[in-house]
Amino acid sequence: MDQLPVKRLNRTFKYQGSILKIYEDTVDANGHLAHWDFIHHIGAAAVVPVTKDGTILMVRQYRNALDRYTLEVPAGALNYPEEPKIDCAHRELEEETGFKTEKEKLEFLIRVNTTVAFCDEVIDIFVARDLEPSRQNLDEDEYIEVEEWTVKDLEEKIYQGEITDGKTIGAILAYARKYDVK
Repeated sequence: MDQLPVKRLNRTFKYQGSILKIYEDTVDANGHLAHWDFIHHIGAAAVVPVTKDGTILMVRQYRNALDRYTLEVPAGALNYPEEPKIDCAHRELEEETGFKTEKEKLEFLIRVNTTVAFCDEVIDIFVARDLEPSRQNLDEDEYIEVEEWTVKDLEEKIYQGEITDGKTIGAILAYARKYDVK
């Protein structure tokens, strides 16, 4: 293909928040001028925390965009763009669940692009085992309940539409498949 059917001509900055920047892109799409939204996200990491019994520690928290509580794997944004994602995962595990493990024991599971149509967010997802009790260290504006679930029950919640968070769906299904957990 000599020429791509879509070419970005310009990117205009519109807004900056704490973890994202919003732009308007001007593109040539098959010879037609178009304006597309683009959101740059700093990046994030998530963790599948596996207890000695094989259950998964999940976090229940309020999500303003959905105006409801969700059940998710622990996750959080990077503190700065170059922060290693394994460091972020290690921090978020303890902050959100009150459990920790050695960073060297975190195992990379998958990488997820959350909303490819308009956002470049990338989340690396890790598996954590050999969990030790510690304490939650939540941000001032966070309220998180920690719950233990079997993989089977989480899969059921996914297929019933009760878990709709993309990173969580990807994390649980990839974990179940990779480790043949039933």
